[in-house]
Amino acid sequence: MKRICVIDGQGGGIGSAVIKKLKDVFEETIEIIALGTNAIATSLMLKARANRGATGENAIIRTVEKVDVIIGPLSIVLAHAMMGEVTPRIAEAIAGSPAKKILIPLFQENVEIAGLSQIPLPRLIESLIQQNLSDLLIQTPKESNT
Repeated sequence: MKRICVIDGQGGGIGSAVIKKLKDVFEETIEIIALGTNAIATSLMLKARANRGATGENAIIRTVEKVDVIIGPLSIVLAHAMMGEVTPRIAEAIAGSPAKKILIPLFQENVEIAGLSQIPLPRLIESLIQQNLSDLLIQTPKESNT
């Protein structure tokens, strides 16, 4: 079974939306670990049906070394992002993890990526699953209703 780590901070809205869609598509064929930079984010991701969850710098640093895929907003690899919730150690651990990283280009930092078009979060999540995860995971996802 593949282990997917979803990382989010602040309110946890992006992470919870990703987890809901992953559970809808892959059901229990994957293990989802919710890692929040704060307890609110972790709680919301657990409510979205993550299998397990943990909060904080040490939990993130230790867990990203043991998963197959890391999913989160682009800001999880930017030190001091999310109003300071992403510490330099968190950003370094995620960037240095051997796991495949699928980063969603949504963030509130003073960073822009040239050539990136504005796409609503639900479409980004659908693309993430169809283009980035389907080939990686052994199990084929069931058809999406979106």
